[in-house]
Amino acid sequence: MIVCAAASPSIDKLFVVARLEVGAVHRPQEFLQLPGGKAINAARAAVALGGRVEVVGLAGGHAGRWVAEETEAAGIPARFVRCRSETRASLSVLDLERERLTEFYEAGGPVERAEWDAFSAAVTSALGPGDWLALSGSLPREAPLEGYAELIGEAHAAGARTAIDARGPALARALEAGPEVVKVNAAEAAETLGAAVDDLDAALGAADALRRLAGHRQGVAAVTHGEEGAAIALSDGSLRAGQVGTRGPFPVGSGDAFLAGLLVEREREGSWGEAFALALAAGAANAERPGPGRLDPRRAEALRDEVELQGPSAPVGRD
Repeated sequence: MIVCAAASPSIDKLFVVARLEVGAVHRPQEFLQLPGGKAINAARAAVALGGRVEVVGLAGGHAGRWVAEETEAAGIPARFVRCRSETRASLSVLDLERERLTEFYEAGGPVERAEWDAFSAAVTSALGPGDWLALSGSLPREAPLEGYAELIGEAHAAGARTAIDARGPALARALEAGPEVVKVNAAEAAETLGAAVDDLDAALGAADALRRLAGHRQGVAAVTHGEEGAAIALSDGSLRAGQVGTRGPFPVGSGDAFLAGLLVEREREGSWGEAFALALAAGAANAERPGPGRLDPRRAEALRDEVELQGPSAPVGRD
């Protein structure tokens, strides 16, 4: 089971316009609205890939009720803890003429300590031995900075494994708790490490540094770098880079789909090399369809065969 902790869910909206112009009135040619935020995006992609998933989230106000109802309606098992702050919204606008995506992300409202404690308890109660806990996205305002780190500790006490996809101080604290998987993008890696991550070579070094910071003996770290692909540092010290030779117009959620592919393959006891290949394929498949996490699993499997892996290490086998 993969338990996706959605501390900062959102209503994700996509507008498709002929051309985006500052100051102009736009009438979208297409419109899509989904329950989202990184954790729900990852959960949706994991379900598409055949994974066993449960979302545990915080939801507030009318928007939160909508997110909870639509998550269940999408066939994703979920439980939500109510909070006072209204659940946020996010907007992506695709400019067809330029083939460019512009994104707007609301900041979520504050969470009270009692609400966070109830959320944390709900997450912990969902975990059992051998499960994965995926911690994705930003902490809500006024949540404890140690929130993710504490959840990692609770998960380990329950015999579960953990993955973190976050940024800033919350990520730094979480690394100290020793998660098995660290997954960030290049900008998040650069922020944490204080060094630019401008290409895949730099991503390889960043992944290795993050794995060492996490300090888990069997841990891995992956750094995604947009269309260029991703890098992964494995527990045996080896480094791999990979890419898929295709580019889709809808990259929002591709990093979440990457994490989903990584965990789904590991849950079914695939090797890290197999998991990395599925992660890359899932991220590429995600970018081909509108809506984060709405990938076609058959397309992901086809792209998996097109993944190109390279790196200064021997081929990765089962561990």
